[in-house]
Amino acid sequence: MAQQERAIRTRRAVLEAAAHVFAEHGYVAATVADILKTAGVTKGALYFHFDSKEALAKGVLELQTDQQLPAQETRLQEVVDITMTVAHRLPVDAVLRAGARLSSDPVGREHYGSAWTLWVSVLTDLLSEAHRNGETLAHVEPREIAELIVGAFHGVQLFSHLETNLVDVEHRISVLMSHLMPSIAAPAVLLRLDMAPDRGARVLGEATRTTVTVA
Repeated sequence: MAQQERAIRTRRAVLEAAAHVFAEHGYVAATVADILKTAGVTKGALYFHFDSKEALAKGVLELQTDQQLPAQETRLQEVVDITMTVAHRLPVDAVLRAGARLSSDPVGREHYGSAWTLWVSVLTDLLSEAHRNGETLAHVEPREIAELIVGAFHGVQLFSHLETNLVDVEHRISVLMSHLMPSIAAPAVLLRLDMAPDRGARVLGEATRTTVTVA
């Protein structure tokens, strides 16, 4: 059991190191040597888990949606919460920053894929349930809205990254959701949605308290 736990920790350490390197240098310029140096592990330990740089990129992308958030009264609030918590984590989370950079690399993504498809799937499921629950307007097509949110989020975070190094990303994503939700949410649901810039921090704080209480 101890050996298995050690292997899990090593794998996570390698992925986090790869995320830092990919976020800083991009896929093409990143090297396995850089990742080894950042991770502080042996080449054998790295290749035990990942046989190539491509596999490392895929592993980083698979972590993008790895978060458990508290359930909310409506699925549309959960859609908002996903966007706001990702916005909150972006400035300090190398895994998310690497996912954004890897996903927008037109050369690299031909080899390892994109996090966008994962996010679209997650949001489509929530929006489909919201639609069945009567939370959305009748014209809403869940997958179309999911793709719109993912595409718009990427554009906003990229703009924020280039303009302010993500200092204002939570504010900008809050503005995005405040303008988007009125076009898809039923009026009664819209009135109850919390899309404030600090929503992500509050939700993650709630998630942490819940985890501690359960433990």
